[in-house]
Amino acid sequence: MAVCIAVIAKENYPLYIRSTPTENELKFHYMVHTSLDVVDEKISAMGKALVDQRELYLGLLYPTEDYKVYGYVTNSKVKFVMVVDSSNTALRDNEIRSMFRKLHNSYTDVMCNPFYNPGDRIQSSRAFDNMATSMMMQVC
Repeated sequence: MAVCIAVIAKENYPLYIRSTPTENELKFHYMVHTSLDVVDEKISAMGKALVDQRELYLGLLYPTEDYKVYGYVTNSKVKFVMVVDSSNTALRDNEIRSMFRKLHNSYTDVMCNPFYNPGDRIQSSRAFDNMATSMMMQVC
């Protein structure tokens, strides 16, 4: 079960951040922003191979005692970061990958909206928000 989902723009500012336990919201914001360094390291390590590669999933960025942080980057360098509870051992890597694909598809739908200005925060998309909420409520 995801406890925090974030969409980060190419310039590393948040387009969307949602977390379930609201009392730890600042902690999750911090985890998301610290994971951006790891995302940048992984992207630069892949170099130009990332352009040719179709795999956008970065995998486990870093584990903490209570949470695991996973990453995904689009072709346009928009980053998706998901914080997952470490106690959920039933969650496999391919399930995380499919969750990121759903998130990417939903983000693409937001971008296709003619009333959305690219680079603005994702606030008015009820479908995107419902999909992110369902991913956080979902117990795998």
